[in-house]
Amino acid sequence: MSDEWKAPEKAESSDDKIWKLLEKTLLASVQEQRRARRWGIFFKLLTFVWLIGMLALFSPLVDMEKSATRGANYTALIEVRGVIADKESASADNIVSSLRAAFEDPKVKGVILRINSPGGSPVQSGYVYDEIRRLRGLHPDTKLYAVISDLGASGAYYIASAADQIYADKASLVGSIGVTAAGYGFVGTMEKLGVERRTYTSGEHKSFLDPFQPQKADETQFWQGVLDTTHRQFITSVKQGRGDRLKDKDHPELFSGLVWSGEQALPLGLIDGLGSASSVARDVIGEKELVDFTVEESPFDRFSKRLGASVAEKLAFYMGFQGPSLR
Repeated sequence: MSDEWKAPEKAESSDDKIWKLLEKTLLASVQEQRRARRWGIFFKLLTFVWLIGMLALFSPLVDMEKSATRGANYTALIEVRGVIADKESASADNIVSSLRAAFEDPKVKGVILRINSPGGSPVQSGYVYDEIRRLRGLHPDTKLYAVISDLGASGAYYIASAADQIYADKASLVGSIGVTAAGYGFVGTMEKLGVERRTYTSGEHKSFLDPFQPQKADETQFWQGVLDTTHRQFITSVKQGRGDRLKDKDHPELFSGLVWSGEQALPLGLIDGLGSASSVARDVIGEKELVDFTVEESPFDRFSKRLGASVAEKLAFYMGFQGPSLR
């Protein structure tokens, strides 16, 4: 009886060994695949970092090569594209850095600020406006010309008004000298849904822009006063920059926020002539060669800034607040 029972035990032991061997083989294969994936990811990241490093390293060299091909004299071109706001390509820091580099270059015989923007932050626009006037005072022989392409409205026109002269196409949109601030009101929606808003503050008017609470007449009046003050600053700057070139400073709609075509803006004195960047460089400045002085951020910097800015914008949106804007 004992011999008959030993054979099955030996067979089971042999099967166990086979299964254990297969298990070890499979585990080893899985571990090897995981290890290969890790090394693959590592080398891909290493390659990405290397490419970014090479891009940052050789970008200045490319600029130097471009500089070496420049002529004796030229016209500096600075682009103002998109919304004028912090962390955007048309931020005050980027525009001002470009302006300073252009004015300090002895080969620059004139500066063109080519504008295609709906406007933006009154703070950013005011910063650029003040810097243009300062640089014009330091470099009186270097003239700055604002050239509006498709759109030069609100904060963008604020900037343009600091230039020696403004040019635009006959179909360009020019003006929109006004201030806006917008938000949402969800009080009625909350009442329908049966949602109660609970806000705790340590100041009487701390939550006066809360979109989930009813507006109060005194707070609305206060906020309108803020907008009116910003509008008055805008108007004062435009009048200071344009001077007597504004044909009718008391025109009832000139500072109402309306926008005009370039052809309509010319007799109003909002612009000085019709033209493009190339025609101004050739016919007004006398140096047809255009050299781009626009500050260009690296793709990585743009991504990082946009990520941070988008988070702040979303937070402001969900809170229902949008500050004064010149657009």
